[in-house]
Amino acid sequence: MPNSENVRSVLEHHLQAIFDGDVRAYHATTAPDLTIYEWYVTPHRIDGLPFHDFMLAESLRADSPAIAPRIPEGTALDPAGHAGKTGDGVRERFDLANYHEQVYGDCAVCCYTLLVTRGSAEGTSVRSHHETRVLVRKGGAWVVVHVHKSPAWSAPYQPPS
Repeated sequence: MPNSENVRSVLEHHLQAIFDGDVRAYHATTAPDLTIYEWYVTPHRIDGLPFHDFMLAESLRADSPAIAPRIPEGTALDPAGHAGKTGDGVRERFDLANYHEQVYGDCAVCCYTLLVTRGSAEGTSVRSHHETRVLVRKGGAWVVVHVHKSPAWSAPYQPPS
């Protein structure tokens, strides 16, 4: 399998693990020293896996409120409390729009707009944000080492008051 196809398949498996709340698959596709910027969670860098282990576990709870209240209809990829809650006729999927990949030896940079589509009895909605995920090949396997997310809307220089 060519390098590029392998990187994208690992990336999609990684995202599906988040979407499904599958901690084991998430760990298999993520470096323990992960660094991440998630604009809708905190304005600070988050280091390591424990934070996301907790977020994944909480998003699977039936009584879990939205973690990011600024984002209505949150999803596991936001994450805002809807992972694994696809009973009641709710369906979710993700797509990588404008996917661009750069591979430099054992490092790959993947940039795209993440589209999350949610269907329910209330209708269908599509939400998006921009992501860059950096993967490195460790022991012959690609793993995510860094993630940076930004809004897909024109954000003001200062946060809204």
